[in-house]
Amino acid sequence: MGRLNAEDWARAALGALAEGGLRAVAVEAVAARLGVSKGSFYWHFGNRRDLVDAALRLWESDTEAVIAELEGIADPARRMRTLLELALGEPTDARISFWLISGADDPAVAEVARRVTDRRMAVMQDALRLLGQSEDEARARVVAGYGSYLGIAALVRIGAIDAAPDTFVDQALTEMGVR
Repeated sequence: MGRLNAEDWARAALGALAEGGLRAVAVEAVAARLGVSKGSFYWHFGNRRDLVDAALRLWESDTEAVIAELEGIADPARRMRTLLELALGEPTDARISFWLISGADDPAVAEVARRVTDRRMAVMQDALRLLGQSEDEARARVVAGYGSYLGIAALVRIGAIDAAPDTFVDQALTEMGVR
């Protein structure tokens, strides 16, 4: 493996977070994931908090990259379908979202989780408004849809299901009024 950069560490921290929550983002554990000694950590970060903050920034940046891709889809119904397919096709993000919301006792975590959630829900709400829904109806449907997304992450986490059902995208779109 070549020389690691701060993003490599942050991405590995996100992987640890997805598997075990914030407590799993320990310098030694992340170094083990990367196959390096923890000494190389200090080339990029002063302490664990810096690593957690970098992972949170990366998660937010990844969200913005997905949103930028979605903005290239003119049809709001197609945009919503693509969004749900992306979200459910990569379960790691749902686990990260679930863990970060669960770790919202930490003010910095709560701030980023709220900001990312608000941004994601706004994108969905905008699409539903473009499809003719009122502001209130779009908001209510998005809250229910995003809540379902997080609920699926919770069910996967406890082993009640292995993944989102194959029919979930169609069911979620129907529930949100997208035909």
